[in-house]
Amino acid sequence: MSIRIVSLIALWSMSVVRVLAAAPTVSDDRPATPSAPLEGYRLAWADEFNGETLDLSKWRHRGLGPRKGGVNVKETVRLDGDGRLILTTRKEGDVYQTAMIATHETYLTTYGYFECRVQLQQEVGHWSAFWLQSPTYGQPVGDPARAGTEIDIFEYLRRKGDAVQHTLHWDGYGEDHQSKGKVPVVPGLGKGWHTFGLLWTEDEYVFYVDGRVTWRTRDGVSRRSEYMILSLEVGEWAGDIGEAALPDHLLVDYVRVFKKAAP
Repeated sequence: MSIRIVSLIALWSMSVVRVLAAAPTVSDDRPATPSAPLEGYRLAWADEFNGETLDLSKWRHRGLGPRKGGVNVKETVRLDGDGRLILTTRKEGDVYQTAMIATHETYLTTYGYFECRVQLQQEVGHWSAFWLQSPTYGQPVGDPARAGTEIDIFEYLRRKGDAVQHTLHWDGYGEDHQSKGKVPVVPGLGKGWHTFGLLWTEDEYVFYVDGRVTWRTRDGVSRRSEYMILSLEVGEWAGDIGEAALPDHLLVDYVRVFKKAAP
């Protein structure tokens, strides 16, 4: 066998190893569990992540460039061709690359039930999130109903085990900043597939994990249209990213929005 052929085989082998190393471990327990039981609501918007590429009629890449301890790039967002969105945190040279997509240019709405089904990341040093944000966040201060509220339906940090973060932020991120939150523990959260939901009405927020209520509050209720975000971010809050075996992934089975049907 010629030296050239041997070299080509070696290069091909290294490419295969790199692809396999970058592929997420996907559990097979992806049952068709029903959305949280909400009588009188019907599906208004959804992405099941079928196909080969991100649907740009529904999502846009958001916050490209440096963000916290990472850099958001388009290449960390892909579909696997089997009905899953994959968001990835990876290290390229000395840079940690992260992922963020949003509906800020395609879909904003007020009130409803918002739900995603995900398989969470496995490593420390970065966190995943499904959240809502207002285009007029913090403007004006003192009026979250009009300015809008950052609504973190879930944030997950591997270092916190089976705990999930539900958090509200309003009145900007400066000296006027206000927040409320809850950190329920959900046994088994770090394994398999889970649903995270939010019922947002004119009067309150109700948070769900796997169809069960985990927090209910009337604080900081927004009454203006907001958009959805899916993200992975790197930062000290999540622990030392240097200890993580990368790449690591957030897998998303679907995102759905239900609206209350007219009487």
